[in-house]
Amino acid sequence: MKDGKIADAVVRLMEKGVKVPNPYAVEIGDDVDIDRISGEGTVLYSGTKLYGSRTMISSGTKLGHEAPVTVVNCQLGPSVELKGGYFKESTFLEKANMAFGAQVREGCILEEEANGSHTVGLKQTILFPFVTLGSLINFCDCFMAGGTSRKNHSEVGSSYIHFNYTPNQDKATASLIGDVPRGVMLDQPPIFLGGQGGMVGPVRIGYGTVIAAGTVYRDDCVDGGKLLGSADREMEKDFHPGWYGDVRRRVYNNICYLANLLALKEWYAHVRRPFFESSGSGAALYEGAVEKLDMALGERLKRFEAFSEKMARSIEIGKTTLAGSTKESVLKQQEELCSRWSELLECFTGEHEKNAEFDMMDAFLRVMKMKRAEKGDDYIAIIQTLNREEKAAGTAWLQAVVDDVVGRAITVVPSFAR
Repeated sequence: MKDGKIADAVVRLMEKGVKVPNPYAVEIGDDVDIDRISGEGTVLYSGTKLYGSRTMISSGTKLGHEAPVTVVNCQLGPSVELKGGYFKESTFLEKANMAFGAQVREGCILEEEANGSHTVGLKQTILFPFVTLGSLINFCDCFMAGGTSRKNHSEVGSSYIHFNYTPNQDKATASLIGDVPRGVMLDQPPIFLGGQGGMVGPVRIGYGTVIAAGTVYRDDCVDGGKLLGSADREMEKDFHPGWYGDVRRRVYNNICYLANLLALKEWYAHVRRPFFESSGSGAALYEGAVEKLDMALGERLKRFEAFSEKMARSIEIGKTTLAGSTKESVLKQQEELCSRWSELLECFTGEHEKNAEFDMMDAFLRVMKMKRAEKGDDYIAIIQTLNREEKAAGTAWLQAVVDDVVGRAITVVPSFAR
């Protein structure tokens, strides 16, 4: 608003059909492309602020119903609801929603109907369809999947934290809660992380796992199907800043996380892309999602590299503090990671995953093409109607991608083989 007049950009949006109950209380940045905002069923409530040339809003989106909303270079799919908070450089697919007080920073993807209650903080986080977050949650640097529908979904209880920063000041701590190869099929048992708890990354959790309320979990449960509670961890020992100890699990989990991101990028490129492109705004939504995957990969590699650089200092500390039979193996791990980082990096940036099990991919894509011809372009509905053999074929292809990436990495750093 200038001099008591409604801003020209707001007027143009209203002319397109966007509902603006209080046009004097909506701010549109000069760099926002009005053509990227759908007027069909879109509502901008008081306090809505839109910025950024890459901002895109699909039909049926509602912003700011509970509190003011700021959106910066985000892509919003159909019927997304961001009810209050700050949202930057993230992508929200159909019917994703967040309640007031949210802070969703760069690198996030919330797939269909993923949602969070009030006061949720996310960054570099990927939530598969239906995943639900309670209130008062800090859940950065995570991937989470599981569940089959809005009535049967993975959930994070209120007042939950994913601890993603260490006393040695690194963030090579991303956690896999579920996985990509099975998660994309939307047929896995849900995962439940009980409230008033936390997880110390990097952690890998399998489907069907329940972590009891009040638990701070520090280990892996890859097989899933377990009820996990707090362990008695009474501990008092010397702390040496810069010393990491046995890093095998930590490095392996980082490798697995990156491999899953690469598999997800293949899934988007070959399976999800035609669904996006079938709608008017879908191409921009697809570009936004892939951009976030690239951001996630870049962030994880940046943090992994910083972690590897810290090994030089850790090795010097270990030479004077370690003793006994473990000294040689632990220092060997750290020296290997430190000296071979450039070779390890190439495993994740060399695009080897594009050639992994091409025949398996091609066979699954033929099935998906046939399903789309029969049933249309509802991505969730088609995935849910795949039979057991068809889902197994798709999972096998993506798992082959993951295994290929992990295998290449372990060839470079064999001390981390499991």
